[in-house]
Amino acid sequence: MYDVVLLTLGSERDAPGGCGSGGACCGGATGADAAPTSQTDTGQTDTGQTSAGQTDTEQCATERPRVPVLACADALNARGARVETVTARSDAEIDAVLARLDGPPRPDGLTWPDPDSKTRLVIATASDGQLRAVLRRLVKRYAPAPSKRPADLPGNRTLPDLPPVAVLPLDPARAGTHRDLAAQLGLPRDPAAVAAAVLDGTPRRLDLLRNDGGSVTLDGALLGAADDAGRPLHWRARVEVDDTILTDGAEPLLACAVGNAGGYATLDDVTLLTAPDPADGEVEVAVAVPVVVRSAWGRKRVRLEVRRARGRAVSVLPREGKVPYLDDGVEGELTRKRSWWIEPGAWAVWSI
Repeated sequence: MYDVVLLTLGSERDAPGGCGSGGACCGGATGADAAPTSQTDTGQTDTGQTSAGQTDTEQCATERPRVPVLACADALNARGARVETVTARSDAEIDAVLARLDGPPRPDGLTWPDPDSKTRLVIATASDGQLRAVLRRLVKRYAPAPSKRPADLPGNRTLPDLPPVAVLPLDPARAGTHRDLAAQLGLPRDPAAVAAAVLDGTPRRLDLLRNDGGSVTLDGALLGAADDAGRPLHWRARVEVDDTILTDGAEPLLACAVGNAGGYATLDDVTLLTAPDPADGEVEVAVAVPVVVRSAWGRKRVRLEVRRARGRAVSVLPREGKVPYLDDGVEGELTRKRSWWIEPGAWAVWSI
């Protein structure tokens, strides 16, 4: 039977009211309770990040196991699995859990996942950002440096097949109000069903987006912002997908969507991405460009032109100022060129 680790990302600060109470867990900490200063992917100083590399909104979790975690553990125990619950409060504690998935030593000295491991990992997530935080550590652990690239690595990949993980959503109600990644993939949300997927399921391999900021994207990114009244703000950037230039940076943009899955397929009533597929080996990208046109009577009006392209890689080069964005639901600001590239089938989820 399998050893199963139920991993939850926790906070180093007390959150007496639990997640969503307005306490420190969800970003309510101030002064002495604030997290230490660290560097974001953009290289900008950010005092709202924890030692696990997450923003406060990524780390909504209490210190005690949540009810879904306990229910999943009970279901696994009932099937004879050996279960351990772990709350990781730092990258080092996440890494200690991931080390259990290592394979035997290789002649080239690289750390590689064990394809025959009897240890299975369940990630209890309050957000897609928390799932991403763990996958980012998996990539850091197993991706070799370019100078140490082994001959048995596929030519279209920079890392080996990552170990399959199970996803246990901590808030099943979100499935009806927000299409998180688990909902998009049709993964089970009931703890007992998650336990069944871990013990009886098969790995479903999915594409992963890596970026040159050192992070990963599972669902997608949406670049752009709106003012206090909800009106989209104009910004400029050069957006290129493989050899296709969607915009050269001379014209204003309202939004840019970088999609591995469909979380950012629509913006209000505008369709940005038409067919994002997290297992097709391509990234779909769209830009929304306001275009002024004249009617037959000479009257001006603005229509929204959506340009799309698909490929292996995308780059966004801001032309002026900072460009706000959401990446797997996590906020950031782009101040310099950012490139994403697809890693086909790099990660996997346990699925029935």
